[in-house]
Amino acid sequence: MGEKKFAIIGCQHNHIEIFIEQMYQLGYSCAGIFEEHDRTLAAVIAEKYEIPLVENKLSLLGETIEIVGCASMNHEKIDVIELCEQYGKSIMVDKPAVVNQDGLARLEVIIERNRIKVGMLLTERFHPAIYTLKQYINQGKLGELVHIGMRKPHKLNASSRPAWFFNKEQCGGILIDLLIHDYDLLRWFTGKEIKSSAGLVGKSVLPEHPTFYNTVNVQVELDDGLLTQLYADWHTPSKSWTWGDGRIFVTGTKGFAELRLSGDPLLGSSTPIMLYASEEEEWSKVDLIQPHATITADFLSFIKGEASLLTHEELIKASRAVLDADAAVLYKLIPSSKESEPHV
Repeated sequence: MGEKKFAIIGCQHNHIEIFIEQMYQLGYSCAGIFEEHDRTLAAVIAEKYEIPLVENKLSLLGETIEIVGCASMNHEKIDVIELCEQYGKSIMVDKPAVVNQDGLARLEVIIERNRIKVGMLLTERFHPAIYTLKQYINQGKLGELVHIGMRKPHKLNASSRPAWFFNKEQCGGILIDLLIHDYDLLRWFTGKEIKSSAGLVGKSVLPEHPTFYNTVNVQVELDDGLLTQLYADWHTPSKSWTWGDGRIFVTGTKGFAELRLSGDPLLGSSTPIMLYASEEEEWSKVDLIQPHATITADFLSFIKGEASLLTHEELIKASRAVLDADAAVLYKLIPSSKESEPHV
């Protein structure tokens, strides 16, 4: 049997390194990287992993290529997915896969035809702390869930962002880009479907980018009436120990859990932490459980028709949830002052 190969078509975000590294771990080699726009990041990644940069994307769709990875501009990922379908190549894309209803409709057609498998880097299901929390929920250690809250602050690093990042039509905006993880986790944690969303997406910075909004606060109702809260922003300070102090809070009738996804320096840790308390157990750190596989290995199992954590259903429903939420929330300009300038 010949060498197992994959390729990268579209390299605009370094999230694609997750896919590259995990494919290497699985014994694959990368045939090349193609990027038709700014190739700065592509060149850095190509040098780091000793991958050739190629001028013709069709050269990466030949018979020897088994799978494609894609981190194109968000609004162009659906084009790459359609191209891969033409050549019979399954594809893993960075999130979000689509940024508007037209893109979703095109993706649904591809999924319905089922000529290829499409994956998306919904990596949080494979985060050890989040995976451990899911096991606790499954085991009934929290009882019936009564509330879920998630916080997802990010560093902006505006000077290093490409122009398309600040354009909502091209990027999708803060809700679609960041909260797609959270909407997926809500469905996974609860086994329930999303019923409705309401909230506010705020803009108080960077007037030179009129469609870039910097905060989002959403209340999500699940189909059993459970209310949850999701929040994200682009205001993690530059001096923070992490790109984003992500937190998840889950309250149940029998227990409470808090995840500190980047650890807590005051607790002497910059690695993920899960804290748990119940009627029987005192507040303490929990030993984390490692997922059964990486997200890339899980996707390869899906391609083979084997059991997998993520399927086309999760891809479509997470994408639809954020698009519906983005249409439902209020977009609002918030008066700003010098004190409220972003941390760049």
